[in-house]
Amino acid sequence: MALPPTFLDELRLRTPLPGLIGRRTRLTKAGRQWKGCCPFHNEKSPSFHVYDEHFHCFGCGAHGDAFAYVMRAEGASFMEAVERLAAEAGLEVPKPTPQARAREQRAKDLHGVLEAAQASFARRLHAAEGAAALAYLKGRGLSDETIARFGLGWSGAGRGALLAELREEGIEARQMVESGLMQDREGRLTDLFFNRVMFPIRDRRGRLVSFGGRILGDGQPKYVNGPETPVFSKRRNLYGLDLAREAVFRGAPLLVVEGYMDVIALHQGGFAGAVAPLGTALTAEQMAELWRVSAEPVLCFDGDAAGRRAAAKAAETALPLLTPAASLRFATLPAGEDPDTLVRRGGSRAMQAVLDAAQPMGEALFGLVANGPIPASPEGRALLRNRLVAAAGAIPDKSLAAEYRRALLDRFFAASKRPDRRITPRHARPVPDGATARQARAGILLAICARHPHLLPEVEEPLALLDFPEGPLRAARDAILAWLPAAPRLDSEGLIAHLAESGISVDFVRKPELPPGARPGATPAEALEAFWQIFGFLRGEGELVEDLQAAAAALTETADEGAQTRVIRLAVALDALRRGESGEDEEGG
Repeated sequence: MALPPTFLDELRLRTPLPGLIGRRTRLTKAGRQWKGCCPFHNEKSPSFHVYDEHFHCFGCGAHGDAFAYVMRAEGASFMEAVERLAAEAGLEVPKPTPQARAREQRAKDLHGVLEAAQASFARRLHAAEGAAALAYLKGRGLSDETIARFGLGWSGAGRGALLAELREEGIEARQMVESGLMQDREGRLTDLFFNRVMFPIRDRRGRLVSFGGRILGDGQPKYVNGPETPVFSKRRNLYGLDLAREAVFRGAPLLVVEGYMDVIALHQGGFAGAVAPLGTALTAEQMAELWRVSAEPVLCFDGDAAGRRAAAKAAETALPLLTPAASLRFATLPAGEDPDTLVRRGGSRAMQAVLDAAQPMGEALFGLVANGPIPASPEGRALLRNRLVAAAGAIPDKSLAAEYRRALLDRFFAASKRPDRRITPRHARPVPDGATARQARAGILLAICARHPHLLPEVEEPLALLDFPEGPLRAARDAILAWLPAAPRLDSEGLIAHLAESGISVDFVRKPELPPGARPGATPAEALEAFWQIFGFLRGEGELVEDLQAAAAALTETADEGAQTRVIRLAVALDALRRGESGEDEEGG
């Protein structure tokens, strides 16, 4: 039985080759591929390469996909290989029913119908009736070679002309409707495309699956895509992916832009890794297709409000799909430009400058969520902070989610700092704050957190605000904050063990001169009091005064219990600072 191509494609998608082959053969990462010694012949130096979709041995010539590997490695038939891989992937192999055979034949027929239509559209483009369309494409800067490479064409005026032409090749009206070239409106057949420049849409394997058409002049809609058919899904396909895959394999970046002409202009301008969704926002299925080609595609958006909304929507879709091995980059085009106009006016250098400035997902996400300056009100700040935490929480990988949460909150706290206007009241005393004293106090603060991690939910923000000295102590502080959101429980032994396993020095918890509040036997109240005292000395008097003023204003506005606690803690810290009580000279009993 011949299986439906859509089923085989889905099964390939669910069977990563490096994982399948790596069960029997030791593979090592080599750039975007894997390599190892060939499992099919004896060799001492590795010549066996594994890619996303196929393997190839440069020694014995073995080559194929997941099915070919199982057949060769286990002596299985094709159907046996399919059944084994389908069972592992949780898919049911289609039964050999007459209906399945009919669907398969129809799919083959539809590809043939679409190819015949494309040939007709291409002929019309270069005939007298297509003169205006050809002039339009030439006016957009496209060469004859580019027009031919993308198979561009002209639909003609419609009214049944295409059907009349294709009938001579044995194609029936039923096939035209099923392939999306015509519509059946209550028994009356009409052409879907007329008076339009035609853009063939191919799937990732290069098979023609549909068309897009752009009207000449001011008519609406400007662009029309073919409908969903047995061979075409708008949610899964990306325009230009068949050509981009090869370019990315050769080292080109994978770029996602908005429309057909953007893709074509970029390919002609030397950016052959360009693709585009089909008139809609990027879908989860399309992102999965992108990550099959590149671990970090670059999404290019306009610099206007619509472009920012599109970028934010793409980030929202991507977050639940991110893994340590699959992310995105975001590039912003100059205001008023799209890739097509930018390349035509500024050449490849202008586009390359945009790509060079692309931000990784971890950097771009803060701006996409904040969408403006940090709010001044406590309510606005709390809302933004909750949105940032929720964004990180949408990532399923716990370690990656913790890293994103840490990075986003770092940006939030840094952006929330007020300008450095240090207030020194006339009665304030100078505070000795040399490098040695600052290092000692930072170590005490971390010891308090490590021995009493139940305090962390309350002191997370002030701990993150502190400008820690560069070196092991800053690394320890960052590691503690990253550990917090993913910690199964807030216990000291678990935290200290986590730091040690992460290669972070934990010498600060073993200092013999630690004050009582930083020792394991301290009560929660003693540990919290010690934290705020040390915090005050590290924060500085001017910053503490401003922190206290802001907290008092928040308390007045909200009458919130948390705001009241913050005012009390900051007042105690400021008082201890002014009295010189750092807590580091106290002796335990």
